[in-house]
Amino acid sequence: MKITNDKAGPVFQSGPGPDNRGNTIVKEIYIVLTDTGTVLSKIIRRYTGCPLNHVSIAFDERLEEMYSFGRVQQRNPFSGGFVKERAGEGLLKDAQCAVFRFRVTEDELGQIKARILEIDRERNRYTYNFIGLIGVILNREICRKRAYFCSQFVVEMLASAGIKITDEPAWRAQARHFTQSSQLEPVYKGPLQEYVAPGNLITIKSRRGIRARLPRVPFRRAAS
Repeated sequence: MKITNDKAGPVFQSGPGPDNRGNTIVKEIYIVLTDTGTVLSKIIRRYTGCPLNHVSIAFDERLEEMYSFGRVQQRNPFSGGFVKERAGEGLLKDAQCAVFRFRVTEDELGQIKARILEIDRERNRYTYNFIGLIGVILNREICRKRAYFCSQFVVEMLASAGIKITDEPAWRAQARHFTQSSQLEPVYKGPLQEYVAPGNLITIKSRRGIRARLPRVPFRRAAS
């Protein structure tokens, strides 16, 4: 993706350098928040007040390798489980999004990918943690084996490499907690299809003035 910088200068540089915790890095991962427009997402929005409530983890800037827990069959709201998502397709076809970046070491990346591969190999044994969402509302952990909701999944995958980007435990993690993390770099906010469109030119904004609440974050925005 072609990128330009505003007068405040670049926010980050591509390639090896220090990660968000001062370690030497070789790779980046992306945290993607979206509004899928499903009935469940609308219910969650009413509870959280956050417009973007679905969370995914991706391993490339183009979001071609992106994973989460969500609806397995587009027309069946009860078919929840592990999914490899395609940006701009299916439930994400007309989605609004916010993209964040996080730097990791090669070892950390390997651990996260290994854990996701393990789940992928046994995907039929995993399910969406609908009951866990009730636990969030009741502020009570409800333990279930091989079950995640989307934000819980992302936090757990990062934790598999010893990475903690929010003080909230995985069972209570919500999309808004990612927007409040000082370790995540805001990259983009706008239509998901425009973010992944070939040749899209997006301007990076200065990190100064970034707010924790998503609607006020001065992300790079899609061209109008």
